[in-house]
Amino acid sequence: METRSLTLRLPADQAAQLEAVARADRVSVSEAVRAAIEDRIEARRKDRAFQERIKRMMEEERAVLEQLAK
Repeated sequence: METRSLTLRLPADQAAQLEAVARADRVSVSEAVRAAIEDRIEARRKDRAFQERIKRMMEEERAVLEQLAK
């Protein structure tokens, strides 16, 4: 799996809470963040309204790309 590095800026209190959650779960902060992101993505996959917005975005992007390809 290819990986990418990202910089994440959090308020100090949120960062401290994240670190505490990671310690309690016995995982790295990076793993805790990856798990939270995966949970969010999975929730969005199940959200019908979100899926409709994605489909609309795809249609709009397709139209723009077709215009550029002319």
